[in-house]
Amino acid sequence: MSRTDIRTALTDLLLTPGLTVAEAAERHFTPDYRQRTDGGWADRAAFLDHIAHLRTVVDGGRVEVHEELRDGTRYADRHTVHLTKKDGSAVAMEVYLFAELAADGRFRRIEETTLMLQGAEDDRTLGSAR
Repeated sequence: MSRTDIRTALTDLLLTPGLTVAEAAERHFTPDYRQRTDGGWADRAAFLDHIAHLRTVVDGGRVEVHEELRDGTRYADRHTVHLTKKDGSAVAMEVYLFAELAADGRFRRIEETTLMLQGAEDDRTLGSAR
């Protein structure tokens, strides 16, 4: 399997309608995947619940990677997620991400901090909403 990156993973998870959450997760995340977003930890099941929820809210968008670094099994980036919600409103979140990759190139662990650039106050928790 080739190494994943955040743009490809998020595009598959949120912005590719013909791909199920389970299929996208299998491509990009190990079975023991864990994620910490703004201080709160989620295991793979909780993360997939989060993605399933986002799919009910998000209508479209794009991921803009500003900087991306790899060093063996370490991965880091700074990216902005631009989303259009089904109600027509827009959200933009800048994300600072550090990750560990498994030997097969999938994400094993991600730790990230988000900064909302555009959106309503209720959108501040979009990065971890379930």
